[in-house]
Amino acid sequence: MYKPEILKIIHYKLSEKIDHLEYLIAETRAANNETKSSMGDKYETSREMVQQEINNLQIQLNENIRLRNSLKSISVNPHQNVGLGSLVETDKGLFYIAVSLGMIDYEKKKIFLISPESPLAQAMNGKTESEVFSMNGTQQKIVKIW
Repeated sequence: MYKPEILKIIHYKLSEKIDHLEYLIAETRAANNETKSSMGDKYETSREMVQQEINNLQIQLNENIRLRNSLKSISVNPHQNVGLGSLVETDKGLFYIAVSLGMIDYEKKKIFLISPESPLAQAMNGKTESEVFSMNGTQQKIVKIW
């Protein structure tokens, strides 16, 4: 497995999410400005709801920027033990421990992108190849770590 390429895919996905959130914030602000100028004080509640939406989008944006920045600390060097930046193959699937972004297809394989804080990553943390761990009553064996 080529971990630098997978890391680029993750960076790209996060950048896409950030760009989309920035677009949504700009569009919502523009809509809020139009509401302010044309509706008057009678629609204060509506304006407050729009402002809350902007705040929610800003929180999501900040979190995605934080996640993208956290990628800088991930080593692409091979790992002996499972931890942040590990690509782990178990008998149940492939997992890249970096950020939680769902699943990607890479070289016709499905790789699940999981956060180091996730229960699955915590169950694997510190394990080496051939070790077995249990998650929700199901045992998995670590086949390979990159």
